[in-house]
Amino acid sequence: MIAEAPRLPRDARIHVAGHRGLVGSAIVRKLRAEGFENLLLANREQLDLRDQAAVNYWYQANQPEYVFLVAGTVGGILANSTRPAEFIYDNLMIHATVVEAAHRFGSKKLLYLGSSCIYPREADQPITEEALLTGGLEPTNEPYAVAKIAGIKLCQAYRRQYGCNFVSAMPTNLYGPGDNFDLQSSHVVPALMRKCHDAREDGRREVPIWGTGSPRREFLHVDDLADACLFLMEHYEDEQHVNVGCGQDLSIRELAEIIRDIVHPDAELVFDTSKPDGAPRKLLDVSKLAELGWSASIGLEEGIRSTYSWFVDNGQSGRSTESRPVTAGA
Repeated sequence: MIAEAPRLPRDARIHVAGHRGLVGSAIVRKLRAEGFENLLLANREQLDLRDQAAVNYWYQANQPEYVFLVAGTVGGILANSTRPAEFIYDNLMIHATVVEAAHRFGSKKLLYLGSSCIYPREADQPITEEALLTGGLEPTNEPYAVAKIAGIKLCQAYRRQYGCNFVSAMPTNLYGPGDNFDLQSSHVVPALMRKCHDAREDGRREVPIWGTGSPRREFLHVDDLADACLFLMEHYEDEQHVNVGCGQDLSIRELAEIIRDIVHPDAELVFDTSKPDGAPRKLLDVSKLAELGWSASIGLEEGIRSTYSWFVDNGQSGRSTESRPVTAGA
């Protein structure tokens, strides 16, 4: 349901956990653009979010009133398959410490951000919120998905036992400025962008792509997600998590062609069918969020063009700290 409470005070103390990552940096941009003046930010050198004692100390000292819990260890199929222990451990610990500290030190509200990978591999499409825990997960990212599901249940448990106003949102696949372009750990949009860019710079026509190109995915610009997160923080009060997406999908082949045409029009896309595809389709049902009054506004081609411009302007070193295996306050 939509809360009747007024908007967040612009001088409220707000902790953005994971403020230097793709999502966190977008939320910081959004909050500052909306006039919020008291953002509480700590990088991983200042605060290890896996350490409960450290998080408790920081929360007691800073007393955040509102919390955006968007920190985590993330990556694509390769990173998930080669570092499963890091993905489940880091994310379980980060979720648990921040939720506990927010409860213990009286935060008024917390928004936890999950991932669409929480849903069963064979879920009916588009995927509704009710599909959670109705079937087996996609094996290539199961440890990460289990940690994200635990985060949802953690927030619900704290609501039920302590009355905490903790809500959860589940975004679809994300991209945008500040993304991770490291081919060892990046998601599909920045990975394809980097491959096309490198091929053009090296004078190569062939661009290798994992899988068959047939899986279908939905993509949301991270600035749209930041807008949705603030909307939910100000207006949503229910226990059930909320899907966040644009409501449209396309095949990986179609995505690769859009990126190729923008970055390296002369390239030939070569699909390596020996590599895994992942889930055959992931499209979120976003009708719940639409009924609340929010919808995405950034088109895919527009968003890819602006993201590629950001990548070019920031050089090949432009990558998100959110992808590093040790993820804390940054």
